[in-house]
Amino acid sequence: MALVNRMVRAAQLDVNLYEEVEADKTAMGQAILVVVLGSLATGIGSVTEGGWPGLIAGVVVGLIGWAVWAWLNYFIGTRLFKEPETVADWGQLARTMGFASTPRLVALLAIIPIPALRGIILLVSVIWNWIAMVIAVRQALDYKSTWRAAGVTLLGAIINAVVLVLVQVVLISSIKGLVS
Repeated sequence: MALVNRMVRAAQLDVNLYEEVEADKTAMGQAILVVVLGSLATGIGSVTEGGWPGLIAGVVVGLIGWAVWAWLNYFIGTRLFKEPETVADWGQLARTMGFASTPRLVALLAIIPIPALRGIILLVSVIWNWIAMVIAVRQALDYKSTWRAAGVTLLGAIINAVVLVLVQVVLISSIKGLVS
């Protein structure tokens, strides 16, 4: 139940939770599980768009995207936008950002067969996830400024999105080739 408690606190945007998992090197497995659950929820919520190959690719892309985005935020945050107090490693970003994926579970509700409602649910999931990511990055990089964390997260997200689109196209094509 410790994982569920941490996920609830992450969804509540509890700053202390992000500090806790930043420091807890044993929390990496939990962070990975949260990313997988969030990816599954998003995939199931959008299975009508991409079918089962999209679901499988979504989980793989979710894990790759999380790892790459954590690395990008680590690099950008500790090299380009470092503050005097900034001391971090990739694991700290990966753990905090993993737990910040908790709001993605809301995307599971997008299986509702009402297109307008699905869009609203997915938008809420994305915005909530984004806010959690900014908090996670701010805490992991020991920033005083939320705006600096938002900038790091946004720049990392843009670069990551380009990488993930390419990965997803290759994965879906490969999975469809295996299924055919």
